[in-house]
Amino acid sequence: MFRGVCPRVNSCGSFWILSLVVFAVSVIGVDAYSCHEVRTAFQLRQVGPLHRVPETPGTDVDLLVCKHQGPSCCTRKMEESYQFAVKRETLHNIHSYSYELEHLISGHSDAFQDMFQYLLSFSQGHLSSLLEGSYSSLSRHALPHVNQLFSSLSLYLRGANVSVEAAVHQFFNNIFPLAYTRLINPGIEGSMMMGSEMSDCLRMIRQDVNPFGPHPAVMAQELAGALGAGRQLGLALEEGLEVMNATEHASLSKECVKGLVKMVYCSHCRGLTLIKPCVGYCLNVMRGCLASVSELDQPWRRYTSLLEQLTQAMAGHHSLELALLGVRGHVNEALLYAQLHGPLITATVDKVCGLSTGEPTSMQPTSPEVTTSSMTSSSPLPSAAPSRPLPEQWPAQLAHLRREFLMHLQRYKSFFAALPEMLCEGENVVDDSTCWSGDGVVESYTGRVVGNGLHAQRQNPEVKVRSVDPAVAEVKERLEHFNQETQEKFPKLGQMEAWDELGSGETEEGSTTDCDDEDGCQSSGDGQEKNLHKETSSEGKPIGRQPGGKSPQENPSKPPSVRVIGGSPSASWARPWSLALLLSGLCLQWILF
Repeated sequence: MFRGVCPRVNSCGSFWILSLVVFAVSVIGVDAYSCHEVRTAFQLRQVGPLHRVPETPGTDVDLLVCKHQGPSCCTRKMEESYQFAVKRETLHNIHSYSYELEHLISGHSDAFQDMFQYLLSFSQGHLSSLLEGSYSSLSRHALPHVNQLFSSLSLYLRGANVSVEAAVHQFFNNIFPLAYTRLINPGIEGSMMMGSEMSDCLRMIRQDVNPFGPHPAVMAQELAGALGAGRQLGLALEEGLEVMNATEHASLSKECVKGLVKMVYCSHCRGLTLIKPCVGYCLNVMRGCLASVSELDQPWRRYTSLLEQLTQAMAGHHSLELALLGVRGHVNEALLYAQLHGPLITATVDKVCGLSTGEPTSMQPTSPEVTTSSMTSSSPLPSAAPSRPLPEQWPAQLAHLRREFLMHLQRYKSFFAALPEMLCEGENVVDDSTCWSGDGVVESYTGRVVGNGLHAQRQNPEVKVRSVDPAVAEVKERLEHFNQETQEKFPKLGQMEAWDELGSGETEEGSTTDCDDEDGCQSSGDGQEKNLHKETSSEGKPIGRQPGGKSPQENPSKPPSVRVIGGSPSASWARPWSLALLLSGLCLQWILF
């Protein structure tokens, strides 16, 4: 009896042992395909609520983007979270690369404006000290007109709708009554004949009488030419900031977002959280997503070229400094001209505005009030402003600012063409190993890699570009219009002498300076697009204004800083040779004053 039972018992035992083995294998398999790593990555990258990630892979998952055969750790809700996350991450990466360019522009815009205002402040003090020291009889009444003139020039440099020529002629119109009553006919200002109507008449006929000779017209022409390039440079820098701002807020199409999810997160659905996209695959996705932005490449290259030429026109031959320093000389010569031609001016005024006196005091040649030493603009600085730095420091500061700006600008000429490549570099992709192709793990990406721009995306196998981003198209049109407008205003920009090659180490005076890689002196042209973002500074704040928010007019005794971000940490005013120049200037001031 036992013999009949035992075989049955053995059969039952074998069955249960086999069942236990199958169960154990099933448990091991489930553990091997758990979604633990996916949940960890989901949480660390702050993709969305963790409860959306299943504990184990599912088999009947209806996905829209990350479709594949076999079990999946993804759900429809996870795909939605992935779309929001990948859009956020991509825009953040774009902003991280455009950040340095944006603050290179904004920092130098502030630095140039600070330098402009400092030069205006010095020139205004230079002229005021001339009037106070050499033309004391009219200085008190003339100083408000001096302030008005330089206020107009300041507004013009900041882009306001102000005419330099009109401001200069208005200045000479206003000082003509003062010159007529205090220099040409001293003492007439107290007579009954010299009322407000007489002053108004003198202002109106000033350009016809031409009491100051050619000096007002020459001064207006020089200032308009020198300040025009500085004004346009300021407007150009503002335009560049508008372009960068629009780029940072460029929209990503639905097709783009789907392509990004497939590239970045669909591998997670299979539990492959550490695999990186193939380089070629990444380039196709990014060039498809940034097709509209890449269309800015050509107008941007033209824009940067105009920036270089405007900077050269403004500071290359120190025309801005010379024109502002020349204001004192032009006004001095104009007043001297009026005194020397006093009898003729008086006779003309008497005919047009009525007799100024019964017997004009200026029928005899007027003795000029000014001295010989004050007749030239190159005379020593007046004692009215002993604390100001010597003008000889300006060319070095402005030339350094120009040279630094152009050196860093060279690196960003191809920014919009190089942006997809920058987003597909470093730890984000894999080039020479197994990588993710969007459909699986491969040894290398075999798809066709397309170029930049809308036209090239017709062959893009990863992202379908259906339309142009209207916001970016508007920015492109505005930038092209600005380029054309600038070229029309300054038709000779392209004919100016080319700026010295970057990295040559030559200064305007022909001297040489030590230049190494740390200083960022080497040139980086279009061929270095891939290293574009590696060669620039990662400092996090723009520099250009004085600490405490004081402008140069509030503290005219201190030259403005020209340290600007955008390059190597040493790319600042505080380089050794610049510091030596500053110290020597301060020592010279101490000796003189």
